[in-house]
Amino acid sequence: MSAASTSEQSTGVSTGSRRDQLLAIAARLFAEKGFKNTTVRDIADAAGILSGSLYHHFDSKESMVDEILSTFQEELFGNYDAVLAGDDDARTKIEACVRLSFEAIDQHPAEVAIFQNDADYLGGSERFSYLAERNQQSRQVWITLLDEGVRSGVLRKDLDVELVYRFIRDTVWVAVRWYRPGGELTHRDIADQYVSILLDGISKERNRG
Repeated sequence: MSAASTSEQSTGVSTGSRRDQLLAIAARLFAEKGFKNTTVRDIADAAGILSGSLYHHFDSKESMVDEILSTFQEELFGNYDAVLAGDDDARTKIEACVRLSFEAIDQHPAEVAIFQNDADYLGGSERFSYLAERNQQSRQVWITLLDEGVRSGVLRKDLDVELVYRFIRDTVWVAVRWYRPGGELTHRDIADQYVSILLDGISKERNRG
């Protein structure tokens, strides 16, 4: 039995739960300081352990951020895929995906922030080539929904679908920079407002009489 296992048994903390704790600490630091600026020692100090002890669980900080991002994105895109496969109309599906996105920001703020801030840097490594693939998958989710909306008559025929996709991408995910869980507005409140703005606009209908 390793020293790490003995220590975890004596404190009543299982290997699995301790590993999850370390990932949560690393995610917070990566989100706050940036991946490049966070060292293994930073993570170990925040966890109250020696740097060497961290290597009982992970071989590098790259392994940690890899697991953080891949696990989060697998969950997120699984949820998107479930919406796409459903029988709801295009508007309902768009609303659902907007709400899923804000739920992700609420429940996984560190993971979203890491992707927003460090995806380009990490993507320079072959190990993280899947991040670009996920970007393309995200684009395809929204383009599919918007095209479906235009074809079915739920959305205007004159929409530039690519432009609308970019608007959604750039306005929804940037919310991770200012949204704080537990604030006056919940992520559901904010999603409702975004859905209303996106699909119904913000101006009163003009009197055309």
